[in-house]
Amino acid sequence: MIQIAILTGMVVVGIAMLMSTWRLIRGPSAPDRILALDTLYVSTIAQLVLFGMHLDTEVYYEVALIIAMLGFVGTVVLSKY
Repeated sequence: MIQIAILTGMVVVGIAMLMSTWRLIRGPSAPDRILALDTLYVSTIAQLVLFGMHLDTEVYYEVALIIAMLGFVGTVVLSKY
């Protein structure tokens, strides 16, 4: 039962990633693109955590943590823009 919930969550997060990518490409202004990029990296973290739960391994959690740290730095740098 939990595997079905994990796979469903991965599909939903994947759809959110596609919509964020669409906004990143089509965003009318720079703040829209920055917000789409921020949403995309948060969705990537969620997808990696779900994938790690699906495979029952801890490697993906560490990768998600690294992406979270890099995403925070990137958001701070882009907010200066």
